[in-house]
Amino acid sequence: MYDMQGYFITFEGPDGSGKSTQIQLIKQYFQEKGFDMVITREPGGTRISEKIRKIILDKTHVEMDYVTEALLYAASRAQHVSQVIMPALKEGKVVICDRFVDSSLVYQGVGRGLGERVRKINDIAIRGCVPDITFLFKISPEKGKKRIFHEDRLDMEDLDYHTKVYQAYLELEKKYPERIKGINADRTIKEIHGDIKDCLEVLLTDVKMK
Repeated sequence: MYDMQGYFITFEGPDGSGKSTQIQLIKQYFQEKGFDMVITREPGGTRISEKIRKIILDKTHVEMDYVTEALLYAASRAQHVSQVIMPALKEGKVVICDRFVDSSLVYQGVGRGLGERVRKINDIAIRGCVPDITFLFKISPEKGKKRIFHEDRLDMEDLDYHTKVYQAYLELEKKYPERIKGINADRTIKEIHGDIKDCLEVLLTDVKMK
């Protein structure tokens, strides 16, 4: 395991599940406890990674090959981990990231049918940097899509694709129950925040064995 002093927290789930709202609430939670914070996102988080993000999500890039898509995500992530995430964790900061490698495993690995190739290229990108805890926001793709105001290239995929991705998320939750915590996102903001805080209290009291 990588030798870090901070906490790495990621948020996953369908678009429209309410991740952004809860990230801001958790930011306030940690600030009140006196932690230094880094709030970031994927794809993105650095100057280079944000440029890659624009290429990936551009709705006019309909001809993009699935392997190209997966490699672009991994390239964006490699820069993000190197430039932002790992340095912040070494400094003892709390890093909260909207999406990380789990997104690639489900959207490209399962959704695009690329399988274990996605994991292999991302193993290179993340360099052993694994979240301490991942909150999986669970809401049906149908409801999530209704909450989206601005569609990107992946949002434009049909419901079958997003259903396949969602089922892949649920499989990851079963595979990594100690890290991935499923959150029922079809509730009030207060209820969701309460569940997340309960998990974080456990995280902060545990002795970190890294």
